[in-house]
Amino acid sequence: MDLHFTDDQPTPEEREAIDAWLSSNTAPPEGGDLRQFLLPVLHAIQGRVGWISLGALNYACRALDVPPADAFGVADFYAMFQTRPHPPVAIHVCDDIGCQFRGAEALCAQVAQSGVAWHRSPCLGLCERAPAALVTMAGKPPREVSVAPATAESVLGVLDVLDVPFPNLAASVPQMGQPGLTLLRRVGQIDPWSLDDYRAAGGFLALRRAFEMGPDRVIGEVIEAKLVGRGGAAFPTGQKWLGMRSAPLPRYLVCNADESEPGTFKDRVILEGDPYSLIESMIIAGFATGCERGYLYIRGEYPLATDLLDNAIRRCRERGFLGTDILGDGVRFDIELRRGAGAYICGEETALLNSLEGYRGEPRNKPPFPTQVGLFGQPTAINNVETLVNVLPIVLEGGKAFAAIGTERSTGPKLFCLSGHVRRPGVYEVPFGVTLREVLEMAGGVTGNLQAILLGGAAGAFITPDQIDVPLTFEGTRAIGAALGSGVIMPFDDTVDLRLVLRRIAQFFRDESCGQCVPCRVGTVRQEEVLHRLATDRPFGSVKQELSLLNELGQVMRDASICGLGQTASSAIESALARFPILQEKR
Repeated sequence: MDLHFTDDQPTPEEREAIDAWLSSNTAPPEGGDLRQFLLPVLHAIQGRVGWISLGALNYACRALDVPPADAFGVADFYAMFQTRPHPPVAIHVCDDIGCQFRGAEALCAQVAQSGVAWHRSPCLGLCERAPAALVTMAGKPPREVSVAPATAESVLGVLDVLDVPFPNLAASVPQMGQPGLTLLRRVGQIDPWSLDDYRAAGGFLALRRAFEMGPDRVIGEVIEAKLVGRGGAAFPTGQKWLGMRSAPLPRYLVCNADESEPGTFKDRVILEGDPYSLIESMIIAGFATGCERGYLYIRGEYPLATDLLDNAIRRCRERGFLGTDILGDGVRFDIELRRGAGAYICGEETALLNSLEGYRGEPRNKPPFPTQVGLFGQPTAINNVETLVNVLPIVLEGGKAFAAIGTERSTGPKLFCLSGHVRRPGVYEVPFGVTLREVLEMAGGVTGNLQAILLGGAAGAFITPDQIDVPLTFEGTRAIGAALGSGVIMPFDDTVDLRLVLRRIAQFFRDESCGQCVPCRVGTVRQEEVLHRLATDRPFGSVKQELSLLNELGQVMRDASICGLGQTASSAIESALARFPILQEKR
């Protein structure tokens, strides 16, 4: 694709899809431009015909005033977009670490014989019901269906039915209905489509309370609660919001719902089981920080959660919970739902901002930080789903009560994602400070002889069986050289070849690197190559030399990568090699 337009023309279907999307959406807010609609328009094209042709790209670029070469670079960046001819129906089978040892390879082999176009996929966020698949069907309207646990029959079966049963939330939340839950208390207890159900279960009481308290007191309670980000960075939420209060207008609020860390699915469970709680939390956050517009960026592989959030936003607008005069108090706030397109890097906050603006999801240099120069160059507060929904109990019960849960440095309830070799995988809510052993026992224990546990996700660390009494706090995991990260707890029994797990983690980071900086772009490839040689017993030189090279690659990526992806791409791998006799010199 050139900087200049080619002679390629859109088909009538492509033209109709683009026109329909543009005609149903409003002009961009102040500070934005039409380019911010590039990703939604690309989704509209792909959803209609199954791929993005040069003719469709020409037509979209003229409408959005974007250079065609620039737009092609964006379309080609995201894994869910096809820029070459592709069938309208495709099956995406997860073969990442959560599904790898739960039948993914057998499923791939069976689907390959079906004659339907299919692809191997990184984690689909359905690890508790592995193996998982995503079926995409272009048309008018397009359909996307997640299937888990997936068999060849169940995956192919969704091609012939319009109504797919709502997933069994009890399989995702083993604690469902138990007393004492806070963040998960409504999951499975209300109809997630119904605003009335949400209100009957206490919904929007926190919003009314927040309006009574005023912005300064809301932020004060969040500070007193010692709430920190639940996405892995653990930055104090109240301090972030306090800094926004003095920032120039306009300000923006962004919810990061792009959880793509292998083994992570806690946000998806909230979005599918209690979507209105996130909308209420975003309104409170917007009110507290003085933002009148929020953006909810959800990962592209969550079709059900996307539909539920779209429904929740529309219902809230109709009933006066979003708009120019919320609850008659003169508060202005609205939310725009934006869908990612398959890029783990967009979980990094500045890459997410670039994606929202219609660019490739490449991280920005920091400083300046988003609270200073964020979306459209304006101050922006970014929080993830779990962080935001914690605001509801803080407003209702007070920051002091919230801080009394957990430990001095790790306060409140925490969600953990258990998958792998446990008897009852799913999302578990516990107070900070319980031990890893206690959480594993809640999940029924390990289904075999425990070999290793991946803690914190692919960017986390492997720990040994004798470390399972570690308290699940920020300080507790740090003391053993691990991290809570995105809340992943994935045990592996002794039937698993950890060399294959490490190779898959390395492959994940190789594929998901945005390629912007050399240390990560080259380092992740070289890391995967070394692990491939070691796993196939074909080292260059000795095993010791290869391990030394791995350590050097990891150090370079940590020291010189622009963002956290490159800086943590070797963390889990190096922790496993240091703690387990995985690779030894052959005699």
